[in-house]
Amino acid sequence: MINITLKDGTIKEFEKGSSVLDIAKAISSGLARVAMAAEVDGQLADLRKPILQDSSLHINTFDDKNGKEAFWHTSSHILAQAVKRLFPEAKLAIGPAIDNGFYYDFDVKDPFTPEDLERIEEEMAKIVKEDYKIERFEMPRQEAIEQMERAGEIYKVELIKDLPEDAVISFYKQDDFADLCAGPHILSTGKVKAIKLLSVAGAYWRGSEKNKMLQRIYGVSYPKKSQLDEYLERLEEAKKRDHRKLGKDLDLFSILEEGPGFPFFHPKGMVLRNELENYWRQEHVKAGYQEIKSPIMLNKDLWVRSGHWDHYKENMYLSKIDESDFAIKPMNCPGSMLLYKRRIYSYRDLPLRMGELGLVHRHELSGALHGLMRVRSFTQDDAHIFMLPDQIKDEIVGVIELVDSFYDVFGFKYHVELSTKPEEAMGSDEDWDRAIGALKEALEHKGIDYTINEGDGAFYGPKIDFHLEDSIGRTWQCGTIQLDFQMPERFDLTYIGPDGEKHRPVMVHRVVFGSIERFIAILTEHYAGAFPAWLAPVQVKLLAITDRSNDYIRQIADLFKDSNIRAEIDLRNEKIGFKIREAQMEKVPYMLIIGDKEVETGTVSVRSRSKGSLGTMKLDEFKELLLKEIENKDL
Repeated sequence: MINITLKDGTIKEFEKGSSVLDIAKAISSGLARVAMAAEVDGQLADLRKPILQDSSLHINTFDDKNGKEAFWHTSSHILAQAVKRLFPEAKLAIGPAIDNGFYYDFDVKDPFTPEDLERIEEEMAKIVKEDYKIERFEMPRQEAIEQMERAGEIYKVELIKDLPEDAVISFYKQDDFADLCAGPHILSTGKVKAIKLLSVAGAYWRGSEKNKMLQRIYGVSYPKKSQLDEYLERLEEAKKRDHRKLGKDLDLFSILEEGPGFPFFHPKGMVLRNELENYWRQEHVKAGYQEIKSPIMLNKDLWVRSGHWDHYKENMYLSKIDESDFAIKPMNCPGSMLLYKRRIYSYRDLPLRMGELGLVHRHELSGALHGLMRVRSFTQDDAHIFMLPDQIKDEIVGVIELVDSFYDVFGFKYHVELSTKPEEAMGSDEDWDRAIGALKEALEHKGIDYTINEGDGAFYGPKIDFHLEDSIGRTWQCGTIQLDFQMPERFDLTYIGPDGEKHRPVMVHRVVFGSIERFIAILTEHYAGAFPAWLAPVQVKLLAITDRSNDYIRQIADLFKDSNIRAEIDLRNEKIGFKIREAQMEKVPYMLIIGDKEVETGTVSVRSRSKGSLGTMKLDEFKELLLKEIENKDL
């Protein structure tokens, strides 16, 4: 017998060799019906996995991240089976679960058409209806290679050959279809009740432009049709909120053919950007940060010292100056190192907090570019904190509180992930364990729930990531806190301790917005372009009913300008209803409708973007109302 510790701490006894599914059935038949995958001793596991020793067990349903992944991974195999039925000559590449669904890459002679997607979706529905049992099996390495070669599956052969010599070569089979896969998968195809294929796109094999272009089919699936319907409704809402469309409609930014991935900000976009940066500066001064600026290009020696030359060179833009290699900075941290080294610090000077709104450049593949979400040049709101070892907890807590206050202003909820040591990393296990422990301690001190994201830390240290939830339930990774014992070592950073000797400071890298450009994109979609008054490029639109009110409107505009209220005048000879509709389309928070009556009484007729008509007010009364709303950063 073995002891199984469940998620709630309960310990139950089961026969040695019981599978995860056996245990789920013993706990509850209802749980067994909805089980998708499991975590055994913290490791992702298949429901078919036999447990041979005392273990902790958490059974995943579709409500869990791992459960969704198993469900969507199975859906990708159903997609592959359907394509092979309809297009037998298609060669299979890879088909993983992704954040919202799944995809599969195929090598086919002709690109898939919308009509092809409809046929494939219908074939997938048949496979679901046939409710094939999904079975896992293993093969010796050479036998697996030979079988894939006979089948003409050249991409699978390459994948197997790239696996370590001692790797387990596993497959999952459903009816006459089998695919190379580590799993886990759900138990049968019949559980995938609702499927929708969303789009098809080109994708290079293994993401390299040197390789063949494959056809990637994206899809999503759910255990219930109602869940799929809800998702598709959210998708339609997301299309309406697409920041690329709103950026054009609201005249905020553009990305031109002359600079793919390099955004242009228009005057209205700059207003929004400057408001964000001004708020950032104000709050960071209050929190004890000093602002710095580092050069955009520095020599190779610096990037070798920082580790970027070895770990990040393929994403960097390189140049030669006076026969020496230079790189445009992809990150701001090495510049901060150099500024720290400009003088000798005492332990009394620490912590030292240096913030920078630094422009960085990273080479992204053209297919990965997406509006302001994924660009090649962007401004990071970086800050680097240099501290004593015994200041780590307090400094991390301080950053968490700063991040929390920022996101509260914009109305964002968030969840937190703690990312641990990746396969390629600098530093000893002891340093990493100490760093991870310090981040955990700070999160627990603040009472913040978090999930562990194994192996997703930066190459120089673990990190805390903040994932924002927008108004339609999507999540975006923005803020991050990275604890770093490596950079101070590589740059030989020191401070003079109480003993008069040199000691090594600890360093934190952190961002709040992440990237100003990406944060603007997220805000645009979160608010659907209807920004709060303090952020709105135009806060008030002054609409003339007749030209007799033009002088009064100009006086109001001057008054607003003196009070730093952003106002625009519309004196066109158009019907007032047309002007109101246009201002509403421009998503201006307030419209002041002014005719003879308002001129005579010194008042304004106020219309709110969200609430409609607010009636007539004295001009000073409206100005006070708006200034208070701006000052309070009301949502």
